[in-house]
Amino acid sequence: MPPLIAQFAVSTMMAVACVVIHGVGLFSLARALRTEAAVERLKRIAPLSPRGVAFTLGIVVAILALHGLEIWLFTFVYLGLGAISGLEDALYFSTISYSTVGYNDTHIDPAWRLLGAFQSILGMVLIGWSTAFFFRMLGRIEAH
Repeated sequence: MPPLIAQFAVSTMMAVACVVIHGVGLFSLARALRTEAAVERLKRIAPLSPRGVAFTLGIVVAILALHGLEIWLFTFVYLGLGAISGLEDALYFSTISYSTVGYNDTHIDPAWRLLGAFQSILGMVLIGWSTAFFFRMLGRIEAH
């Protein structure tokens, strides 16, 4: 069984990695949407127009891709540590932990279950960050 400090160290490294990935992803998306031409176009987009729907869908897909990347990163860490055997089980556990569903701990070696708890806390923070970002981006479309 790894010492408690090892679980905290791995959890901390994963938290830092995911916050960096998420931050770079959201800031890059915001920058891409923030060009002068994009700002002018957004002022004229009706929310329910094809362009408004495409804009919204594009943001949602980009955010889901970020969360997916972070879930997969935890999946590979679980596999690399031997905390969970099998890709499907590791991906399932990572997804339910990240989404804070946290169905059960039967998939993970009890020696590493603290990492799953940290992933849940991190998932809640990153999902909240994404939600705030999403509403900020939608606020750029004027209601017509």
